[in-house]
Amino acid sequence: MSDVPLVSKQPAEGRKLDHSAMKGEFIRFVIVRGICTLFSYVCYLLLLLCMTYQPAYIVSYIAGVALAYLVNSKFVFREPLRKRAAFRFPLVYVFQFVANLVIIRVAVEHLGIPASLAFAVSIVITIPVTFILSRWVIRTG
Repeated sequence: MSDVPLVSKQPAEGRKLDHSAMKGEFIRFVIVRGICTLFSYVCYLLLLLCMTYQPAYIVSYIAGVALAYLVNSKFVFREPLRKRAAFRFPLVYVFQFVANLVIIRVAVEHLGIPASLAFAVSIVITIPVTFILSRWVIRTG
């Protein structure tokens, strides 16, 4: 994996996008998403031992988003942690939640896709968008 930044500090007209580096970032992003999801699920199961499912879900979701910010910053995009990015990063997950909700509804109610497959369709659509938004939030700090 290349340590060359995808977006240089050069003026906009002199910037070039390194597609192989972006591909590496995207692969790391997908792996991190899986790890963060597993982390959130384990937290949820552990929290169920001492609280009801609603607060357990809320706490585990927040913990997963926090972990996602840390790991995406340091491992996926190789950027320093920044307060501004940390405060903006959860908005990516709000967007993803709303987008998934809309896509699932359209898939089921208008396209006739079975509900059991609609979530998978929404993931295929939103993961690249979430990657781009996460990258933008973290890189622009």
